[in-house]
Amino acid sequence: MFTDLERPDPITEMPVNKTSKNAAIEIVRTLRRHRHEALFAGGCVRDMLLGRRPSDFDVATSARPREVERLFDRTVAVGKAFGVIRVRLHGHEVEVATFRAEGAYLDGRRPSSVKFTTSREDAERRDFTINGLFYDPIRREVLDFTGGRRDLRRRVLRAIGDPSARFREDHLRLLRCVRFAAQLDFKIETRTWRAVVKMAPRIRGVSAERVRDELSKLLTAPHAAKGLRLLQRSGLMRVLLPEIEVMRGVAQPRQHHPEGDVFVHTLRVVGNLRKPDTALAWSALLHDVAKPPTFEKALVRGRVRIRFPEHARLGAEMAEKILRRLRFSNAEREAVVAMVANHMTFKDVKAMRLSTLKRLLARPTFESELKLHHADCSACHGKLGNVTFLKRRQREMPVAEIRPPRLISGRDLIEIGLKPGPEFGRILADVEEAQLEGKVTTRAQALEMASVQGRPNQS
Repeated sequence: MFTDLERPDPITEMPVNKTSKNAAIEIVRTLRRHRHEALFAGGCVRDMLLGRRPSDFDVATSARPREVERLFDRTVAVGKAFGVIRVRLHGHEVEVATFRAEGAYLDGRRPSSVKFTTSREDAERRDFTINGLFYDPIRREVLDFTGGRRDLRRRVLRAIGDPSARFREDHLRLLRCVRFAAQLDFKIETRTWRAVVKMAPRIRGVSAERVRDELSKLLTAPHAAKGLRLLQRSGLMRVLLPEIEVMRGVAQPRQHHPEGDVFVHTLRVVGNLRKPDTALAWSALLHDVAKPPTFEKALVRGRVRIRFPEHARLGAEMAEKILRRLRFSNAEREAVVAMVANHMTFKDVKAMRLSTLKRLLARPTFESELKLHHADCSACHGKLGNVTFLKRRQREMPVAEIRPPRLISGRDLIEIGLKPGPEFGRILADVEEAQLEGKVTTRAQALEMASVQGRPNQS
């Protein structure tokens, strides 16, 4: 619910990190003491007015970068040419930017020049009205030069000034528009939306890293499914994620998927997640990415059935390529690929051998995989028996039983007289399997089993 802006201080009682906020207020006070205008700016003001916890605080000021550096002991010049200095104070880092107006954008990302100016001109060069708000924490006043308070009340996302001009300046704003709609559950104002649709192809010119970060924020937003629908309707998905675009219209067997086609199912899976991390959110998006290319109709017992043979395996390969294209880190890429490759194994958990089940529970991504399976089932047939089964088995088996230390190693095989070779790996794997099944519980039993297995192969 929107905060009553008629209160003396609409922001003081918002849920914020007080220590971080206090550091930002101290920076504002210091700048004011030296006769500079200084205000909270942008997203932190928007979020506090909406009753959301800001992730950080930014300060905008009339002070020039050199003056900011002179006034504070610990600073980092992250964008000095653009008037941006980071000030480190009491263990917090606050971005302090000089009020600026910008020259022409020639590359769809950065202005060709900047000039230091007033707070009003600074607000008018920003992207959306809700991000053009300032807050004076000393006088406890909101400064609104662009109509942002009105749009916050109406829950509308509106570009400042001419939407096409704003998007020409920085093409990433096209994607940010959709992301903010997903994050805040806002409607996109008509002229702004039309400009997004018209200019969507320009997103091709944005670097993979910037696209990756915005898409990840969208996928982990509270209304991610809404964001994906807007991404598709705007034409941005066709450019950025064509592998998801082609899910539309790909039918699924109705007995398992009464909700609809692969695209509808995927949106529902993503929407079922609660506060997912980046890897889980991307796994939900990509878990069925190979269904379109593996779609087939087969005659089974006289009836035509829809199938997607090997879609988990191929999906892992496709996910790998997509995530490489978007410059994901090795760790996140490996986690997502593993979850996509493994997501179909959950349907067979009740029939698994004990050793196989323990290996599943021991996987480093198991908790995320279980959340993915829960979201996947909830998005279609709604049967959660396997989820309940796995949680019960997880409670019943201590960690030491799921991930027991190995009883023997290759060195032990040499010491009992076996010759090193390719068989070592098989012998150790068989011993581990027996250990997980509970058939081998001591080191002596493991050595005896290894000796028996290795003996026929010794000369």
